[in-house]
Amino acid sequence: MNKEFKDLLIGGLHIEIPIIQGGMGVRVSASSLASAVSNEGGLGVIAAAGLGEEGAEGENFGTRSCVALGDIIRETRAKTKKPFGVNLMCALTDYEAMVDVAQKESVDVIISGAGLPLKLPSLMKNSVTKLIPIVSSGRAAKLICSTWQRRYKRLPDAIIVEGPLAGGHLGYSREELKDPAHFNLDDILKDVLAVAAEFAAAGTSIPMIAAGGIFDGKDIARVIRLGASGVQMATRFVCTNECDASPKYKDLYLSCAPDDIVVINSPVGMPGRVIRNEFVKKISTGERIDFDCAYQCLVTCDPRKVNYCIAKALINAYRGDMDKGFAMCGSNAHRIKKIVPVKELIAELSGDARRYLREG
Repeated sequence: MNKEFKDLLIGGLHIEIPIIQGGMGVRVSASSLASAVSNEGGLGVIAAAGLGEEGAEGENFGTRSCVALGDIIRETRAKTKKPFGVNLMCALTDYEAMVDVAQKESVDVIISGAGLPLKLPSLMKNSVTKLIPIVSSGRAAKLICSTWQRRYKRLPDAIIVEGPLAGGHLGYSREELKDPAHFNLDDILKDVLAVAAEFAAAGTSIPMIAAGGIFDGKDIARVIRLGASGVQMATRFVCTNECDASPKYKDLYLSCAPDDIVVINSPVGMPGRVIRNEFVKKISTGERIDFDCAYQCLVTCDPRKVNYCIAKALINAYRGDMDKGFAMCGSNAHRIKKIVPVKELIAELSGDARRYLREG
């Protein structure tokens, strides 16, 4: 049984505090939040989704997205000398182009989910960037490891195991989300750990990062005891001073109740966990929110069949226009009661995790 809250090593990359800040689109986790987390010893993460919603007129969405990602990576690097990463959803139409931007900038880590990043190693042209897939089952982990090993002679530098209590887009069906007895983070983590052990070379291991419903130091200690090397947390970082989202976005977290946290159907083709507001009520009844889609930012979205544009909804929310959008969140968002500096939050999480690991 592991009882240590220690540094996280990802393919030789040294992370002082074993906490990864989850990537949150659209622009909720950009240079301000990512750099602040990295400066405190964790791994800050920029979310690449939806960056093309803001950019120069006359450029197409894909070009705006790539330019914006490069700009944000450089902004983050100017604010921190420590490692940080980029989260890239497989469902992005411009996924390959944006991976290329990230690897050309030699980001420390690329984290990829919302689909299986089976081709990700083939897109890399540098030997610096570490690759971390997000999985929601042992089966998915085995497919990724076997494919990467067979095709590219490499394995993931770490694996993020995301349970069903996570925020944003979820790799589970609605039926699975209603069955916590069979679909819960602890059991899925054990399954993926077993898969990783099959592939890891003698004397080595693939670090496992637990995510989804991790809220406090007690949760961190629990999954470390199960074999995780660290955790990924997103929801807790929304209500920090440095989070890039509008104060109105953060206020929605502070005022929500447990019953306000609901799962909706997303144009991405996955369930999504959000905070209910008037906009969510409208789209949940099937009301069509008028929009013109001059681009298809998501491979899985058919503008003729969906009743709202998730990219526009999320950029509106990021700007604070909550009447025209919604905030994605994890299942524990209602437990957040105040806005704090990133430094204070990481100190609290680290201190509590160490204490629970000591005390049992």
